[in-house]
Amino acid sequence: MKTRVKELRTAAKMTQQQLADLVHVSSRTIISIEKGQYNPSLMLAYRMAEVFGVTVEDLCCLKENKEVEDKQYEDL
Repeated sequence: MKTRVKELRTAAKMTQQQLADLVHVSSRTIISIEKGQYNPSLMLAYRMAEVFGVTVEDLCCLKENKEVEDKQYEDL
């Protein structure tokens, strides 16, 4: 799943470790989310959205990700 975590974190001049500390996870979790290798739980997404002052929908690109998923179902 695509997210805006890296974009928002770098714009805030925040390290991966700083974000991890704020949302109570390891820096490896943040790295995995930024690489698209791990989807955050709803609560973790909410915590990160609060840090950046955005909605969960915006943080997780939900509209964009839904369109990609819907396209995959159409192609079946």
